[in-house]
Amino acid sequence: MKQSVTGFITLVVLSVVLSFVTTAATAADVNELVEDCLDCHGKDGASTEPEIPIIGGMSAQYIIDSAVAYKEEERPCIEAEYPEGEHKGEKTDMCKVVDELSDEDTELVAEYFGEKPFVRAKQTADPEKAKSGEKIHETQCKKCHEDGGSSPDDDAGILAGQWKDYLEETFANYASGKRSQPKKMKPKMEKLSEADTEALIHYYMSFQ
Repeated sequence: MKQSVTGFITLVVLSVVLSFVTTAATAADVNELVEDCLDCHGKDGASTEPEIPIIGGMSAQYIIDSAVAYKEEERPCIEAEYPEGEHKGEKTDMCKVVDELSDEDTELVAEYFGEKPFVRAKQTADPEKAKSGEKIHETQCKKCHEDGGSSPDDDAGILAGQWKDYLEETFANYASGKRSQPKKMKPKMEKLSEADTEALIHYYMSFQ
């Protein structure tokens, strides 16, 4: 009986130790995986570069879906320079970045950024355009982009507080067909005038 108890305690201790080692290794792996991401997207995914999206706080599923879209070239892979870090000045694009990630790596990266807060960009919106944009959002976008586009829970990306430059590029890519759209979204996007698009962008910019 004494040996059984001793053996049980040994197994419990070993299990705890192995769990700790695995967790530590995973944390180290994640830090290494996201290092290059942070050089572009900023600390915790809070980008300070207007053309680079803020990704901290996005749902893990949205980030995974985005990575898949890049791998399948459903989103344009625009070449850009690293603004920070040891690769500063070097050129890369998102297709190259995601091609180096396994499915497991992608999930780890997505979970890492999904647990961070979404830090809204500090920018000034035109009040009148933002007011018009709110009405358009409520009639055209609300169903998929909840809470004014600020909820990560709909897995549709966070629009509220996103950088203006990035939003403008995104809308332009949708309009030109360079970026694929969900079937439900496409007919609504096609109805938007340039003024409507600008109003929507100012509405999302207005979130501070």
